[in-house]
Amino acid sequence: MSTVQLSRPEPGVTVLTLDRPERLNAMSHELVADLHAALDAVAADRACRVVILTGAGRGFCAGLDLKGAGAAPGSEGLGAVQAGMTSQQHIASLVPKLRGLRQPVIAAVNGPAAGGGFALALASDVRLAAPEARFNVAFVRIGLSGCDIGVSWLLPRLIGASRAFELLLTGRVIDAAEAERLGIVSRVVHDRPVMDAALEVAGEIIANSPLGVWMTKEVMWSQLEVGSMQAGLDLENRTQIMSTFAGDMREAVSAFLEKRPAVFGDQ
Repeated sequence: MSTVQLSRPEPGVTVLTLDRPERLNAMSHELVADLHAALDAVAADRACRVVILTGAGRGFCAGLDLKGAGAAPGSEGLGAVQAGMTSQQHIASLVPKLRGLRQPVIAAVNGPAAGGGFALALASDVRLAAPEARFNVAFVRIGLSGCDIGVSWLLPRLIGASRAFELLLTGRVIDAAEAERLGIVSRVVHDRPVMDAALEVAGEIIANSPLGVWMTKEVMWSQLEVGSMQAGLDLENRTQIMSTFAGDMREAVSAFLEKRPAVFGDQ
């Protein structure tokens, strides 16, 4: 993968780095394909407990590369509408792929996150920002709808419909401090590199059981689509009972009583 670098800086942690720094890691279809491949590799890696997504250089991801994104796989020889839809789906399908990973994804937003880059950050489970981070819904500023790549579904659920409407309609750029106030990011990291903070959060997640983390991510995302509190409670109840019989709870209780760190399996 020439545009996405995969590294494992600590046990259980996989870092995916978008690597087109000369273009602020703007999305070419090569980068999108490489990111799909990297996420597929992570999904099959049982040793990976947490994914950190970041960008090389001074940008996170500047969105679609308007100077030449290239052709999406499978779009050759198609008509304009068919090729356009193939391209659109190639990019947009990154969002459900991030949601569908068992591993939590931490976005370490080190610089501009615009358009599709903003969508990648929103589709992550945790977002941390460097002071240099910037965010905007770029689509509406280039003659398109602001509703693209899952942003119009994700953003209102994260910050509320009223605030999301304003950002979607104006496309204005917000800095890291405002993103923190709005709730787009959990926090802005001032005292060290944002990657160091992401690794710390990853370690806190890894201290919990693999099944517990997997079920927490899955249920949290599902709750965003559940139609009633009772349906949500039913989902939680069944998940808790299932988790009770997996063995991790017994190990956690034993570790607490014996005053030692828990050692979880993945059985």
